[in-house]
Amino acid sequence: VYDNANEIASSLPTMAHFMRAQGYQTFLCGKMHFIGPDQLHGFEERLTTDVYPADFQWIADWSAGPAFVPSGTALNGVVEAGPCIRTMQEDYDDDVAFQASRKIYDLARSEEKKPFFGVVSFTSPHTPFNVAQRYWDLYDHKDIDLPAVPEIPFAALDYFSKALFFAHGRHRHSITEDHLLNARHAYYAMISYLDEKLGQILDQLDETGLGDNTIVIFTSDHGEMMGERGMWFKQCFWEWSARVPLVISDRRAAKNIRIDANSSLIDLLPTFIDFGGQDMASLRPAIADLAGHSLMPLLSGDASAAADCVIADYLAIGPCVPCRMVKKGAYKYIFTHGQPDLLFDLEADPDERVNLAEDASNAPIVAALKKIGMDGYDPDMLINEIVASQRRRSFIAKVPGKKPDWDYVAFQGDAERYVRRDGVDTTKSRLRLPRAVTIPPDLPEVSSTMIDRMMRGEIDFQK
Repeated sequence: VYDNANEIASSLPTMAHFMRAQGYQTFLCGKMHFIGPDQLHGFEERLTTDVYPADFQWIADWSAGPAFVPSGTALNGVVEAGPCIRTMQEDYDDDVAFQASRKIYDLARSEEKKPFFGVVSFTSPHTPFNVAQRYWDLYDHKDIDLPAVPEIPFAALDYFSKALFFAHGRHRHSITEDHLLNARHAYYAMISYLDEKLGQILDQLDETGLGDNTIVIFTSDHGEMMGERGMWFKQCFWEWSARVPLVISDRRAAKNIRIDANSSLIDLLPTFIDFGGQDMASLRPAIADLAGHSLMPLLSGDASAAADCVIADYLAIGPCVPCRMVKKGAYKYIFTHGQPDLLFDLEADPDERVNLAEDASNAPIVAALKKIGMDGYDPDMLINEIVASQRRRSFIAKVPGKKPDWDYVAFQGDAERYVRRDGVDTTKSRLRLPRAVTIPPDLPEVSSTMIDRMMRGEIDFQK
């Protein structure tokens, strides 16, 4: 999977298959953004419509370079940030919470008492940064903080960040301090909105008697730059974007353990399998193909068992070349194909301001991290595979005639309530109450030729 318009093969076992193999019933409630005709991928039921489209709409286009600014990455979600009466994201998340609540009651009243594995997936907090007034009012605007790292001048950015500068539409809008404060205020409020939903689920598990025998894992698919370094959204390896929450609550286990070792979302599936606790003989052939390491030893307090290593890839919009991060201990190495290496010591430099790779004395650290994460990594082969995939999917998406109807729709009318062919920005703006007044770009238009020259360092971007 290279970008948000890639399908997962139905022949690939997922966490839902593994849990069903151990005797669990499975359900999916909320956003999952599956692409293609398989909208279950092992889950026995979906309780809600998906908020995003399932066809080949959001294909990254490396032939367009960083000038390719798809829907959902323009800065309108930032410059139009603030309170409102209602958002489409709240419509969706309220439905997710209701369907999850009803499912929990159904599980509690079931006589079968079969163990369950459920995913409840909300959209909040997420751009555009708008939120209902009552959550906005939980915070005093004068207490909202500005980014810890101010905007970095374009000429001083690394290649990856320069590419996202254009792919995220930062060349279209000026961002003022008011924009920063409004967006960050709304983001905090959206977190409080989500926190309320999570509290309701936890209370309901206790109310129904399921709480003592249910493991709850809270995590996310990405972070949010929120103006740090002048950047927004995600899609990069800086800590604000790449780091996600991971909280595991198991009442049978030790309490209040904070694990500082590096771990990854790919560690969750091996952990789920261990949680299942069934005979592993039948699963071993499939488990052998899994990346990641079970977190079970860490949850018992054995920090010595930690792999303490994360490898992450980025292959979508912006740089238009393979990018990889390797993090081991406090050191983070960032590879951008064809560009200078980046190395940071997160313990000494948590804001990632000093590139240690520029100092030749740190070459052994770079070499050690490359050995961990770059052996067998072939960026040139990846480029060929990715570009071929983009061409195939783009060809299918542009074929005239009836488009494929792959969207998962649980209830009549849902297809009109959420994001489909109108695009992310247009749909979320149209469904905001009151309807958003679109703020047009205030900066001069920049041609793709000029962007190419700026990326090559021939000219600087001056607002």
